Amino acid sequence: MPARLPLHSLAAVSNATNDQPGYRQAFLDWLACAFAGSNERAPRTARAGREDPIVALAVAGHVLDFDDTYAPGLAHLSAPTAPAALMVGAEAGATIGHVLEAYATGFEAMGALARAGHPALYERGWHPTAVTGVVGAATAAARLMGLDDNQVRSARQLAMLGAGGLQAAFGTDGKSLQVGMAAAQGVRAARLVAEGAEATDRIEEAYETVYGGLWAEPGSDLAIEQNWIKAFPCCLQTHSSIEAAEQAGKEGADSDGKGVVTVHRRSRQAAPLDDVTTGLEAKFSIPYTVAFTLLHGAPSVSDFVTVDNAARRLAARIEVQIDDRLDQAEAILAWEGAHDVIEARVEAARGSPQRPMSSDQLIAKVRSLAGARLDGALDDPARPAADVLALLEEQ
Repeated sequence: MPARLPLHSLAAVSNATNDQPGYRQAFLDWLACAFAGSNERAPRTARAGREDPIVALAVAGHVLDFDDTYAPGLAHLSAPTAPAALMVGAEAGATIGHVLEAYATGFEAMGALARAGHPALYERGWHPTAVTGVVGAATAAARLMGLDDNQVRSARQLAMLGAGGLQAAFGTDGKSLQVGMAAAQGVRAARLVAEGAEATDRIEEAYETVYGGLWAEPGSDLAIEQNWIKAFPCCLQTHSSIEAAEQAGKEGADSDGKGVVTVHRRSRQAAPLDDVTTGLEAKFSIPYTVAFTLLHGAPSVSDFVTVDNAARRLAARIEVQIDDRLDQAEAILAWEGAHDVIEARVEAARGSPQRPMSSDQLIAKVRSLAGARLDGALDDPARPAADVLALLEEQ
């Protein structure tokens, strides 16, 4: 059996996160994504299918692929954890301050598991957000239910019995739906433990065997410090390529040329599609997003409603190569025009921990998705969580 990572008290993590503004920023970012994504097809089908309401809420927050991402685990830590905390908190009559504390604890629990499972989960074809998301949701929900550390651990173990999610779903409704199901599974497990259900440590051992990653508890390295607030509404592993295309365009790259994009293997795994026919597929295509950016500038939410035919044609002249000497977030674009070759290199795109968004940039992103509706939504920690949830429901 693989070596185990050390166990740390979840209560200690809660205390360590009290002064981290990153959680509030990430939660606000998720709220805006959930508001803007609520009328997309995937959350509409979740509601029409009479799924647990938390499924539709989680799907809405993830469907645009604009929500925050934890690069060391290639997982969206808010996607299952924030909706679990908000919905359970609203049901329990909790304040938004209590919700944020539970969310932070779930965020770190999920982050530790995602980090310990990387890249093993990816190499086996799993979707890390959906697999580890059950743990984030279970932890946040269990904390809001007042469960103790042992019960929280049982909830996490029980949640893992329903973990799943495959990269094969990328570019389809299945990607966001499996994240929604993960959120619901985590909350379901916490509720069962609250009623007296117990689990076993053998589940943690089985996780390591079946999924290939280590089972981990949160420690001193906070995931929030390496969290990425997205600047573009598409797969994170296309972002540096998009910025490289922006640079090349400014240097005179023309649409009559052809190009080669070089990325790390993990970027190609996350964004494996080339010739795309739908907006959802386009979010996971390095050639398409590079081509679109060269023609029109960096994409926004509305640019993925359909596929741009000119960008699709140009994408056919863009090759993707793998170089594992690059960093996981790095991209190099070599563009061959009529008279010269332009090379653009991006080591870390906007929104990354190396180049974080400013407060003004985050506000601008939130307002682009939700207008002024979420202004001040998290300012008062005593505000009822139900009031914040209502902001998403009143559309």
